[in-house]
Amino acid sequence: MRTINIGDLVEFRPPRIAMSFMLVAVAAHFMLALPLHPTLPAAAAVAGLAGFTLMVRAWGLFKVVDTAICPTATSTSLVTHDVFSISRNPMYLGMSLMFGALAFAMGTAPFYVAAIGYAVVLDRVFCRYEEQKALTEFGEEYATYTRRVRRWL
Repeated sequence: MRTINIGDLVEFRPPRIAMSFMLVAVAAHFMLALPLHPTLPAAAAVAGLAGFTLMVRAWGLFKVVDTAICPTATSTSLVTHDVFSISRNPMYLGMSLMFGALAFAMGTAPFYVAAIGYAVVLDRVFCRYEEQKALTEFGEEYATYTRRVRRWL
């Protein structure tokens, strides 16, 4: 039996992993016949809008400097300004906020577990993979950036 390594997980890409977690949450929600119980609808709206805005802004900055968005592609530029000056991973932070917003909106355990699980996968797999890759590609410039800006916030 073949074991899954980090490189295998990275190939799935964060949006696909988010969809997988979401599908499992939806299935668990309906299999357990849980009623919808929106716990924090205002927080869901704020977190969802903030997450989407952050993700799109970061994505746009990558497009402006014409560097790779895909985690496995070679980056041509190190983006450290704008939203990248407050988080090294604003796209992942944005996706996590949107997933958390879904959990707030649905209000059931499967969605909270899925949101937390997704954030853990992003942190333990994707962030670590990309940090090692950026250190190889950008060396001391990236090391200096990591000392100045935190991984999440």
